[in-house]
Amino acid sequence: MANIKAAYDLLARGTVIPAHLLALNSKRTLDVQRQRALTRYYLDAGVGGLAVGVHSTQFAIRECGLYRPVLELAMETAHHWQPIGGVRPLVMVAGLAGPTAQAEAEAKLARDLGYHAGLLSLAALRNASDEELLNHCRRIAAHIPLVGFYLQPAVGGRVLSAEFWEAFARIEQVVAIKIAPFHRYRTLDVVRGVVAAGAEDRITLYTGNDDHIVLDLVTPMTVMRGNEAVTVRIRGGLLGHWSVWTEHAVELFARCQGAAAQASVSAELLALDAQVTDCNSALFDVAHDFAGCIAGCHEVLRRQGLFEGIWCLDPEEGLSPGQAEALTRVITDYPHLCHDGFVQQHRERWLA
Repeated sequence: MANIKAAYDLLARGTVIPAHLLALNSKRTLDVQRQRALTRYYLDAGVGGLAVGVHSTQFAIRECGLYRPVLELAMETAHHWQPIGGVRPLVMVAGLAGPTAQAEAEAKLARDLGYHAGLLSLAALRNASDEELLNHCRRIAAHIPLVGFYLQPAVGGRVLSAEFWEAFARIEQVVAIKIAPFHRYRTLDVVRGVVAAGAEDRITLYTGNDDHIVLDLVTPMTVMRGNEAVTVRIRGGLLGHWSVWTEHAVELFARCQGAAAQASVSAELLALDAQVTDCNSALFDVAHDFAGCIAGCHEVLRRQGLFEGIWCLDPEEGLSPGQAEALTRVITDYPHLCHDGFVQQHRERWLA
């Protein structure tokens, strides 16, 4: 791993950060070999960061005593692995969740383990007032730089106003926001809030909208601050979708960055937005309101041989009816987005 300043500079420029999955064995306990292999895969694919202990890692790792071991394993692997192409800056983001005391303890642990920022879930405070939420955020920010998290209500989030995001953006320790409401209007609420707070140069916007990845990365968004027109961009992605087919995500992100820099987006790139969204519909199980979103990602890795099975910590969590067939369809239809040749080439090295 490169130095700390390089990591924060990369976070500010925007990069590819997959939401790390959790490898389990048939007893639903941590499969250390495959968990390590998955981290190695991400690093060799060329990601700029890892988000560990987040929704895709399964929030239940906390009740199972896996939060610290999973964070430690990812950090240890990142320190010792020599990625294809050499060592590059790497942003390490830890998921933070629960009531204030729990989230504070997790923030302190993540900081002590060397994580650069904490992605703060507010799902445990669904009935709190905005001021209670903001006080909670300020408490956590005292321990580690924060990445805000607008999690969609379908998987445990809550609706948050532009006024909330303006107040949140005024917290000096906030370095980024993951925008993941899967909702165009609410995405703009975050943009408006950050601009209203005058924080657009300090806070980097990341897409978590797996349903509109490409458009989020290439669209300039101009909103008003008084009489001033301010244009901002979503500069990176912190995505569950990027936990699989990651090498293709890195390539696609580079294309989006290039198009954004040239202020010219081709029809071909716009067409890719719909294709990526179609892939996500199968991966995240949109047909069943995201019930199989984690199992769908596991199924891709199982087919590639990186995971032994699709087990989740919750025995009731698995693929929905028809989801396996939907995955087969998108893998067949979009080989340029889903081809597994890179994994087949390097899998044994990662598992060694």
